[in-house]
Amino acid sequence: MRLPRRLIASVAMSTLFAAGLTGCTNDSSGGRTDVIVGADLAYNSTTDTAYVRALQLRVEQINASGRLGKKRLVLRIQDNRSDTTTSLRNISTFADDPSVAAIITGSCNECAVGAAKTINEKKVPTIALASASSVTSPVAERRWLFKIGPNAADSSSTLVAELQRTKTKKVAVLYVDDLYGRGMRDTLSPLLANAAIPVTDTKSIKPTASDVTQAVGTLADARPDALIVLTGPDQAILSATAAKAAKYPGHLYLDAGAAGDLFVPQAASAAMENASMVFTQTLAIDDVVATTPAKASRKQWLRDYTSRYGSYSGVAAFAGDAVDLIANGVTRAGTSRSGIRDVIETSQFDGLSGAIRLTPDNHSGLMPQALTLLVARGGRWRLAGAQAG
Repeated sequence: MRLPRRLIASVAMSTLFAAGLTGCTNDSSGGRTDVIVGADLAYNSTTDTAYVRALQLRVEQINASGRLGKKRLVLRIQDNRSDTTTSLRNISTFADDPSVAAIITGSCNECAVGAAKTINEKKVPTIALASASSVTSPVAERRWLFKIGPNAADSSSTLVAELQRTKTKKVAVLYVDDLYGRGMRDTLSPLLANAAIPVTDTKSIKPTASDVTQAVGTLADARPDALIVLTGPDQAILSATAAKAAKYPGHLYLDAGAAGDLFVPQAASAAMENASMVFTQTLAIDDVVATTPAKASRKQWLRDYTSRYGSYSGVAAFAGDAVDLIANGVTRAGTSRSGIRDVIETSQFDGLSGAIRLTPDNHSGLMPQALTLLVARGGRWRLAGAQAG
């Protein structure tokens, strides 16, 4: 199942990268000024495929809206191959080019953290779409680096609150052994202890693991009431499939890192049925009543993205919000990097992914109330309970 998915992603990224690069020449004809936004993303990542699509769509929408006056955002994409050395080289190249006003980085946590020192030294405002808490912490060492996406503390708190509500007595934890997974494990563990919910066992898997049967089977053998999976979307699906094969009778919980497409792959639909996941409403926006302009915008974003690309990814909204942050900075500060940074650091708005609030003490903008609980039903993600109001 993984090989076709990677192949599709590779073809899609090839097309998207070509599209992003062909439009990157500076064009000031008619008094128009191009504002370059560098994007350091992974050619081989399904998550970054969604980010590229969202970045291109949002840049196009902002330019068409006229909100930047005679300025135009231009996306310049470089492939980092999920390699920290390549990513650092890409980011350094962007930072050394004075025409690049800001940078957006993709899902590679190690890439963003590894480039933090360079980003600060070269003073280029950068918005990461990676999920690890260490991307923006400690803030004193991340003055020019920001993050859009769920925070480990908020995701863990939402998970534990749901476990308490359902009177879950014991859990097992599976996590991916990288910056994100270890961070989630370390954040979740004390919250479970404080809630007096014992952990029967904890297992880690490699980020590249394509077979999680043994790890999941070992965890399932203890028959915990809940299996908590702290991985990316592909490994979450593998974990659900392995749990079903092991005839695990308990409930499956996923944290926000598992979010991917709106529809669950058909081959895994039965295994994922009734699984719960912490994420924003964007993956179930069809269930939300558009009672505010922000909610209406989110529903329109799903329609626009789906109309363009034929499918929808929940993480796309984070990339859209990253572009909006930079556009707001350009509107108020022009092409001044320090000015754009200052605007980003004090930004407050209701974004495509939820409420965004950034301060000098908090460079991770997605607010806790943006997270909710979703459930897999009939092969797609829905809002759990009566949360659609």
